Amino acid sequence: MQLRKNIPAVVLVHGLWLSGWCMALIAWRLRRCGFRTYVFSYRSVRRGLRENAEALRAFSDSIEGRTVHFVGHSLGGVVIQTMLACCPPLRSGRVVTLGSPHAGSYSARAFARVSWGRRMLGASIADLLRGELPTRDLAREIGLIKGHLPIGLGRLFPGLEKPNDGVVAASESSLPGAADEISLWVTHTVMLLSARVSVCACQFLRFGLFVR
Repeated sequence: MQLRKNIPAVVLVHGLWLSGWCMALIAWRLRRCGFRTYVFSYRSVRRGLRENAEALRAFSDSIEGRTVHFVGHSLGGVVIQTMLACCPPLRSGRVVTLGSPHAGSYSARAFARVSWGRRMLGASIADLLRGELPTRDLAREIGLIKGHLPIGLGRLFPGLEKPNDGVVAASESSLPGAADEISLWVTHTVMLLSARVSVCACQFLRFGLFVR
């Protein structure tokens, strides 16, 4: 049991409208890479960013071991970003985000122009669109994985900046102070299935950079 505690842990955080099951393949690949994995599920529509961030902090605090990393897809990366700013965990660990709209989302703003769209997007995206993300130094090594295969929901909203992953523009998934970033030929959704994305996530969690 003590030996297992010495294996670094990774908490995986899903995106909007999804649940923890969608992170199962990445979790399996990260276990093969030598990590313990834990999947955090949260209410992406009903709860705001701060509430979800505090729940993520409490979840990560329940995990044993000296090192706890985080990997977040889409909105999940924004929840991690919010946690690091408002209630950062005490233990060390790196962060990888996959197509996360750290700088806002053109697609979400377009979708929210109608009332039913705003209701579908929910409270966390509403916080993001209001620009309520904390801006303090996140004090972590953060790696950004971006996609540049432009196939996805964003095609319904002409004007999405290129390059993009079909939902989030590369510029929107940027984060000041990030340690490294890499752009891959994947869509926003295919990031969850891509072996290359999982390899890159493993590289950054191990070394703090992406190996080209």
